[in-house]
Amino acid sequence: MPNSSASHIDNKPAPAWWQIGLIALVIVLMYLPVLSNLARDWYTDDNYSHGFLILPISFWLVWRKRETLRSIPLESSKWGLVAIIGALLMYLLGTAGMEYFTVRVSFVLLLFGITLYLAGARLVREIWFAFFFLLFMIPVPYVIYYSATFPLQLIGSKVAAGVLGVIGIPHLRQGNVIHLPDNYSLEVAEACSGLRSLVTLLALGALLAYLTQNKLWKALLLFAATVPIAIAANIFRICVTAIGAYGISREVAEGTIHELSGTIVFMFSLICLLILSSLLRTGESKDAPPGGGS
Repeated sequence: MPNSSASHIDNKPAPAWWQIGLIALVIVLMYLPVLSNLARDWYTDDNYSHGFLILPISFWLVWRKRETLRSIPLESSKWGLVAIIGALLMYLLGTAGMEYFTVRVSFVLLLFGITLYLAGARLVREIWFAFFFLLFMIPVPYVIYYSATFPLQLIGSKVAAGVLGVIGIPHLRQGNVIHLPDNYSLEVAEACSGLRSLVTLLALGALLAYLTQNKLWKALLLFAATVPIAIAANIFRICVTAIGAYGISREVAEGTIHELSGTIVFMFSLICLLILSSLLRTGESKDAPPGGGS
């Protein structure tokens, strides 16, 4: 009696290299304008400059699994055709509506669908994260970006003002502006909302969760923790800037501290993520492979 779970899988010979090359050429020609615009966004928008790293990291995630992949027989899954058709529909709809986000996501879905159709579900299960990670190279739609920016500005300024009150620094908060003595005002502007670091840290948190955790709930918890950690890091940066302006000089706050603010946020967040990752692995055997183990 045939196994019902494998009813959608047909064993087929591996595609020839010329077939793979032809498929790659069609995809490149089809998405060349999309990819060039995406690279321009990475170059011109500091929020997404990490996009240059996403592709090589995704390739590396596949490369590190090469020994496992060699042992998996190639199959063909008809679910791949479903994904390919879905990707092409997204491409057509996104192109017709000038909706870059949809078109860019269709590129990732198309790569996933082609791999699933040509190589089968067992192989894709080993490298699914490489496709998921590619999504972090795509800028979120600006309507979502700007909807999240102002609430984050208010949260950052409000909590930072509370911290300054606890440590005894006199201040007055008006919206996203914190007034300090000597007529100095610290504005938590759009660029200081923390959303810029949040986008980058989400990619870092996803990669760290995949590489270090061997249980799904722990990986999801570590990834979800990226959001409050990024917000806390931004509040820490605002507080450091305010303390520098009040305790040292506004020149130091606007010069040295401001120039180092990105590094401060990144290091604070990375340390918090590493500590949480270690805590989640407490009590586990050192020989237990993480979820992304090859």
